[in-house]
Amino acid sequence: MADPITVLVPHAEGAELLEGVTVVVYDPDGALPEEAAHAQVLVPPFLATSDSVAITEKLPELQLVQLLTAGAEAWVGKLPEGVALSDCRGAHGGATAEWVVATLLAVYRHLPRFVRAQDEARWDYHRTEELDGKRVLIIGAGDVAENTVRRLTPFGVETTLVGRTARDGVHGIDEVLDLLPHHDACVVIVPLTDDTRGLISAEFLAAMPDDAVLVNAARGPVADTDALTAALGSGRIRAAVDVTEPEPLPSDHPLWKAPGLLLTPHVGGSVPGGTRRAYTVAAEQIAAFARGEQPPNLVEGDY
Repeated sequence: MADPITVLVPHAEGAELLEGVTVVVYDPDGALPEEAAHAQVLVPPFLATSDSVAITEKLPELQLVQLLTAGAEAWVGKLPEGVALSDCRGAHGGATAEWVVATLLAVYRHLPRFVRAQDEARWDYHRTEELDGKRVLIIGAGDVAENTVRRLTPFGVETTLVGRTARDGVHGIDEVLDLLPHHDACVVIVPLTDDTRGLISAEFLAAMPDDAVLVNAARGPVADTDALTAALGSGRIRAAVDVTEPEPLPSDHPLWKAPGLLLTPHVGGSVPGGTRRAYTVAAEQIAAFARGEQPPNLVEGDY
């Protein structure tokens, strides 16, 4: 019987969920353990940046990089020849969708304004808006989108899905500029690719109706930051973003003070159960690899 494959993981918490393999916990910021020389699978830290790719050059027997996030843009096209890449699609859809709903409720019920009034001990009574009855365009038709639709529907929200290509129940991305004027809010949850970089452009923002709400739960470069800052500065639209370009956002960046913006520091999937769910998905991918099968979430590489 062949020896079990060796998997490098950055969290002891995740090690217990990987069965039938030899698990070695490593410090992403320290020296690699001796066992790394024989590791076939690397699990990078959650939200690892492109700087982490360099570690793959120190793993001579590496065959698979298994991510803990659905976003794979920092790794695509950067791995050594013969090393495959698998993402963690399906792990963070619920938490990210919850963030989308929370920010839409916060914007429509004016919670940021009430928090500022509370800080000033000021009784700012006024009538707010409501989420009920809103038409929400969701760009992205995968796991996060499905979770978002399920969570928005009980609030009486009408949702429209957009994917890369049109199919039953999903509009194509080429229809976006025609769809935007007919929706109160737009939620963007696409992966960062050459096709989606700069998707939220000046033209895109201009197509949104007055007082519409943009929600970016994708990646910072999906939005043209200058165009978004200008659109917010005009007061014509509002936005909630969990991602920025650059990231972290410098303290002197004008986006911090843009009117009508609710900004959070990339926390959509950062919840207590996130790590365990990520390793549960990762375990399924690694188990398939160990059986000689293609991991279901394969992004790059061939089997």
